[in-house]
Amino acid sequence: MTKKRLVILGGGESGVGTALLGKAKEYEVFVSDKGRIKERYKQVLINNGIDWEDEIHTESKILNADLVMKSPGIPDKVALVKQIRENGIQVVSEIEFAAKFTDATLVAITGSNGKTTTATLTHHLLKQELSVGLAGNIGDSFAKQVLEGGFETYVLEVSSFQLDDIVDFKPKIAVITNITPDHLDRYDYNFENYIRSKFRIAENQTKDDFLIYDADDEVIVNHLKNHPVQSTLLPFSLEKNIENGAYYENKEIKITINNTQIIMPTTKLALEGKHNIKNAMAASTVAHLLKIRKQTIRESLENFQGVEHRLEQVLKINKVQYINDSKATNVNATYYALESMDAPTVWIVGGVDKGNNYEELFSFVNEKVKAIICLGVDNEKLLKTFGNMVDVIVETQFMSEAVKIAYKLAESGDNVLLSPACASFDLFENYEDRGRQFKDAVRNL
Repeated sequence: MTKKRLVILGGGESGVGTALLGKAKEYEVFVSDKGRIKERYKQVLINNGIDWEDEIHTESKILNADLVMKSPGIPDKVALVKQIRENGIQVVSEIEFAAKFTDATLVAITGSNGKTTTATLTHHLLKQELSVGLAGNIGDSFAKQVLEGGFETYVLEVSSFQLDDIVDFKPKIAVITNITPDHLDRYDYNFENYIRSKFRIAENQTKDDFLIYDADDEVIVNHLKNHPVQSTLLPFSLEKNIENGAYYENKEIKITINNTQIIMPTTKLALEGKHNIKNAMAASTVAHLLKIRKQTIRESLENFQGVEHRLEQVLKINKVQYINDSKATNVNATYYALESMDAPTVWIVGGVDKGNNYEELFSFVNEKVKAIICLGVDNEKLLKTFGNMVDVIVETQFMSEAVKIAYKLAESGDNVLLSPACASFDLFENYEDRGRQFKDAVRNL
């Protein structure tokens, strides 16, 4: 019997993890990356005898595949991907491929914002009592963890790009934290396409599965009205009482599932801000569904420290607080950041604009922002949008310079906030690199 040929486009974390799992499951595996494969990943492929190439895609070695796993970073518009599909070869994402080889309970979390915090927090709540892995967009690849077979439950942070290439992927529990315009450059600038993509998380679910979502998010609520899903719905809300699901009242989170209610006080929540109460409601609902004890949920919520690059307090210098929110790669994320500022703020913003509309930030900028530092290759839209709103607006292309300017502009009691509202690829490798450079520059002041 000839082995099935699995071709993997992209030699990063998900690609290499899939290659290892594919090899173990008797596929003939080939990894192809148009860019350079990092040295450590190359070594893994070499040590495992897996065929690979980088800085090129050799079509003859790709178009003979039985199955293609493509990295979420590669758009469908790419000629090679179109050709693969035209040849009738199935294209899947890592989560689709890996899920076939595990019987673990899958908790999948998506959303334009809050998904990393919610996934990390959910994992934190579950790991006290369950054998649970954290994967998807975070940490070690899902495929590699499935291969190592360590966990009975997985919390997966999944992006719309990963959901675009699922076929049978079906989480027991799906969470949609919110949906706001993001990555529209990948969805023909059509918000509806992006919404549909997020909702694929529930498309294979049945009534025995659960969909947890933000009932205050009109986009989600309207989509559910017009496109009902099979799943059992468990909404969460800050604004209204919820019969089945979670809501917030008198500084308490109340969660009801099948007539059993648990109540969580939020006064000692480690994470601040309204959006984090929502993240806590989503994570606690998952924990309650998976029968984690109330006491454990409460303690875990109180000792959870948050996620790096997400409203991360770096240092206080001369009574000025420096805050790293590099993970804010869209306007809605920056909205939460500015909303939570309680002092005059010097705001560092900019990068690759994905079709942003900055209007929802205007009231916060008028009220809280004293100066803006634009950090990007092309800052024209920012200068035009905010130029008249603040007294000081400057541009730079170096993080170290941006931080030095901020240091000069900030006075005792102010905040300096890096919350770019944009992707990072014009000046940085990724948002982590951007956040680390910010922290290094602050420490070097």
